This record gives sequence, structure tokens and C-alpha cells, in this order.
Amino acid sequence: MIGLPFCVWLIFTMFNFGNIDQPFAFLGIVGLVVSFITLNLKRTLKILLLDILCFTLLASPIVKRMTAVPIELFDYRAFIIPATMFVLCYIFSLYHSVIQYLQSKKAVM
Repeated sequence: MIGLPFCVWLIFTMFNFGNIDQPFAFLGIVGLVVSFITLNLKRTLKILLLDILCFTLLASPIVKRMTAVPIELFDYRAFIIPATMFVLCYIFSLYHSVIQYLQSKKAVM
């Protein structure tokens, strides 16, 4: 469930019809696509809200997997380190986007 295997899991699960994880894989792919589309756009309030929505969409497959099986199965470094880095880096990215938005709003005034 880390790095490339998780991306491969998202793609294959999205096309595995009848699987209960299929909607969450689809949400993860949608979040990934939207975040790539909004990557170089000027930070507005709408883009910031889209970034927050993308974070929840990208986290939904991970949360679904973590609630489907006992939490003890995720107690290993190969999962904890990338998952923690994803959350921390995305939160840092959101913080940086908010700072850019506030600076652009202050420059207009």
C-alpha cells in the first residue's frame, strides 16, 4: 500500500467491477487528476477549497483500507513512513497555498 503499488492498486481496483473498494479507488483517481490540473493555477479561494477536497479524496482509499482490516496490520515502517509523509507534505502544501492566496489578496489591496 505504498508508493507505486498503491497507484497500481487504485488503477486495477477502479476497473474491478463489483468490488466494494471500487468507489474509493475512483475517488482517489479523481483527486489525483484534479490536483494535477490545479497544480499551476493561481491560488484563489476556489482552488484552495479544491485542494482540500483533493486531500480528502486522496485519503479516502487509505482510510477505507485501514478501517476494513485490523489496525495492527498497518503497524510497519513501510506503511507508516510514506503515509505520514503524504499527510505532512500535503498539509504543508495547503499551508503554502494559503500563504500565497493571502499574499496575492494583500497585493491587490
